[in-house]
Amino acid sequence: MPQQMQITAATVEPALLDLPWELPLEEWPPDVLAALPRGISRHVVRFVRLSGRIFAVKEIGERVAYHEYETLRALGRLEAPSVQPVAVITGRTDAAGEELNSVLVTEHLQYSLPYRALFSQYMRPETASRLIDALSVLLVRLHLLGFYWGDVSLSNTLFRRDAGALAAYLVDAETGELHDTLSPGQRSYDVDLARTNIIGELMDLQAGEVLDEDVDVVEVGNQIVDRYESLWAELTQVESFDASERWRVTERINRLNDLGFDVGELTMTTDVDGTSVSIAPKVVDAGHYHRQIMRLTGLDVQENQARRMLNDLDSYRAESDRQNDDPVIVAHDWLDEVFNPTVQAVPRDLRRKLEPAEIFHEVLEHRWFISQQQERDVPMSEAVQSYVDQVLRHRPDERSFLDRDTADIPAVD
Repeated sequence: MPQQMQITAATVEPALLDLPWELPLEEWPPDVLAALPRGISRHVVRFVRLSGRIFAVKEIGERVAYHEYETLRALGRLEAPSVQPVAVITGRTDAAGEELNSVLVTEHLQYSLPYRALFSQYMRPETASRLIDALSVLLVRLHLLGFYWGDVSLSNTLFRRDAGALAAYLVDAETGELHDTLSPGQRSYDVDLARTNIIGELMDLQAGEVLDEDVDVVEVGNQIVDRYESLWAELTQVESFDASERWRVTERINRLNDLGFDVGELTMTTDVDGTSVSIAPKVVDAGHYHRQIMRLTGLDVQENQARRMLNDLDSYRAESDRQNDDPVIVAHDWLDEVFNPTVQAVPRDLRRKLEPAEIFHEVLEHRWFISQQQERDVPMSEAVQSYVDQVLRHRPDERSFLDRDTADIPAVD
């Protein structure tokens, strides 16, 4: 280890000291690297496995490394969907004493996928739309926190499966800035940049024959503008109605909950004669269903996964005639009798392919499909076995290694 090397970290990972910091990242030997897919990056990025965890190491200038490290830490404190910074390492020199670039170390997001891994030559057009939906939600969430990204793209985002949809995470904050609030101009710049970059990235996929040439990439890129603006308006716009229609206050809150947001504060004003009311959400927090399932079960899952699990929990409560029982006790029994047995019925060597909550969601989907096909109520144990044999065995391992081709769940013939 070079004597002048310095490690800046909130929590020190001693195993970092064992890495060959005297070599440029592109020369690191294969025996220290983890086989994970890398997205497109302006910088050299390598993955390493240390102490049972996987870290991403990015070679970058010292000033930018510290800026990104502090920005990611701030986003973490705000519970933003982003990767977690681990350390900045400076003062690197090679064997001849020549200076090497600093590096930023972040913890790899388990089960995450670069956007290229979500495409195959036979992908369905909906895959591109799901990417845009996920990136739109991510961008809105970041803007609500006052974060100006400045480099929005699919390449700077990681995606995790979320009950048939996708959840997006920021992975590159080199140009990011945190403000109290963002101006319309800052938000518009981020959205327009996202549109331009998405079109270019999808064109690149078409040129590489990864994306079908019939897909209108300009139309797909334009979708992020429409979806961002509609979501932003729903979360922030002022709504006016007649004073006699107070039920619309609850309706607005329910719409926001359905989108996965909790209303922390609502401003209500009336006109002079009291005949009309205006409402505007002031504090909107993402993760409505995530917080509910966390409170009831302690499980830390994605938003749509949580919604699906809560729906199944409601069905369990109704089928067992326990609507009046303590929800926490019912949820504990549902974990013991439904969720855990379903996941544990999957062979241990196959469980690493997907997150437990995603496996549970896919089993429920598979059970519904074969029940419809066979016109009978298929027992859960039978559904699990069918899912394992017909679906899961053929899926790539999304915890550690991902092939370039990532397929949708195949239908049962």
